[in-house]
Amino acid sequence: MIYFVEDDASIRELVLYTLNNAGFQAEGFERPSAFWAAMGQIRPTLILLDIMLPEEDGLSILRKLRGEPTTQSIPVMMLTAKGTEYDTVLALDAGADDYVQKPFRMMELLSRIRALLRRAERYGNPVEPGEYQTGGLEVSPSRHLVRVDGKEIALTLKEFELLRLLLENKGIVLSRDKILDKVWGDTMGRESRTVDVHIRTLRQKLGHVGGLIETVRGIGYKFKGED
Repeated sequence: MIYFVEDDASIRELVLYTLNNAGFQAEGFERPSAFWAAMGQIRPTLILLDIMLPEEDGLSILRKLRGEPTTQSIPVMMLTAKGTEYDTVLALDAGADDYVQKPFRMMELLSRIRALLRRAERYGNPVEPGEYQTGGLEVSPSRHLVRVDGKEIALTLKEFELLRLLLENKGIVLSRDKILDKVWGDTMGRESRTVDVHIRTLRQKLGHVGGLIETVRGIGYKFKGED
């Protein structure tokens, strides 16, 4: 089930029509109050959120979702007005897994949704047993678990994927384009700033361990780690 919160009826109806015809189950909400009521009944597998909404803006909704253990791992894609880089950065800072700028093409939206759902399913049913321990950091992909000094840290899907990618390539410099390819896949309209914002929030959440993620000027990032 995909939930879509959008107060513009024409956009909401078009997206719901497209999603349902593409084989998804989708439900739309004009107001956040209706969305929250539905969340109390059925938890979706993915949420599409507009930023500008009546009653409560999309960023506020996103922060609440990320603040609750029962909803913090649900993939969330934000819809932002084209050219409003500030809103995009705020959305990524708040824990959005992806974003699409308005006006968007429906095929692009479908592609991004499929990619995000594939990644969410992959981490819900992991096949790789590798675990990582370094510098007070513990990461278990099989349990989607991250701890720093024994304290569990809540990461979004993209933050978790990013951290694991860095750990898998410890000591190797990864370019922003490489990170985009591995974490965000073949989605269109990607920006290197997306990586920078996620690195910043990841460092903040990891506390002192975040300092092990090194910036390599003009290239990208690497995880220094401690053996």
